[in-house]
Amino acid sequence: MPYYDSETIERARQVDLLTYLQTCEPQELVHVSGNVYCTKTHDSLRISNGKWCWFSRGIGGYSALDYLIKVNGYSFMDAMETITGRAAIRPPSFVPAPKEEKPKHLLLPQAAPDNRAMVDYLKKRGIDPGVIDYCIQTGRLYESRNKGHSNVVFVGFDKDGKARFGCLRGIGEGRFHGDLSGSDKHYSFALPACVENPAVHLCESAIDVMSYATLCKLDGIDWRRHNLLSLAGIYQPKKVLAESKLPVALTRFLEDHPSVKTIYLHLDNDGPGRLATKAIMAVIPKEYEIKNRPPPTGKDVNDTLCHRLGVPIRCSNGKEHER
Repeated sequence: MPYYDSETIERARQVDLLTYLQTCEPQELVHVSGNVYCTKTHDSLRISNGKWCWFSRGIGGYSALDYLIKVNGYSFMDAMETITGRAAIRPPSFVPAPKEEKPKHLLLPQAAPDNRAMVDYLKKRGIDPGVIDYCIQTGRLYESRNKGHSNVVFVGFDKDGKARFGCLRGIGEGRFHGDLSGSDKHYSFALPACVENPAVHLCESAIDVMSYATLCKLDGIDWRRHNLLSLAGIYQPKKVLAESKLPVALTRFLEDHPSVKTIYLHLDNDGPGRLATKAIMAVIPKEYEIKNRPPPTGKDVNDTLCHRLGVPIRCSNGKEHER
């Protein structure tokens, strides 16, 4: 089995997909418009500004190495051999800049003509129609469609109102969930308060944020007056919790909202969720008050909502739990 040292691996990772296809598989490259390309095999896989995103699968990356592994199904060693065995490939014209130096270029999929499938899906998850409508009207939520497959697109914005984060959740069979190419977790899906509020409620996912807003509404609480923030997925602390860093979404939100001094944690009721809670409580600066409020029923906030409404709780594979 061939061996590749770290320097060779790093060089391979710097080969962007456009350079690779232009050099090695030009017959697979299709020009769409401007600096946007797709592949002949997968017309929903778009390449632009040094990044690629396969919208129908919700995956993406920068390098040809990622493409060969995630899209073509190569093993790591086979992908390395394919790239390093082609010495004629020149260094890429694009090298991903460090995250802190340049903002990422978010690639959002085209919106579907309507949001019917998405709204139906979210209502089945117990989400209040008013919460759904607010998110649609503010650009935080829309439906995309590719070859008959519908997806929910969740969007996060920076303090200037620019879209900086996006994630995709499949609605039909074989559901998937993943961040879009160029997505920046510093600006994850959030519902900031319409008035100054000294607290923020932290959930794991966008669905949980919308579920928490719905629970507030059921309790007669004006959810628009509360800061609701998602972590955009599972937060993985270091093995030594005290050496962990705060989730980047929370760090950015606290920087942008200096009046917030209390943090309510509503993370998942499972091993990773409880570990994340412990880590955040261990490293949060002393000037903040932190309160752990895990979902009282089920694994996450949406489970709690569904249990309260008496609607079926859905597994990650889209099937319903038996009650």
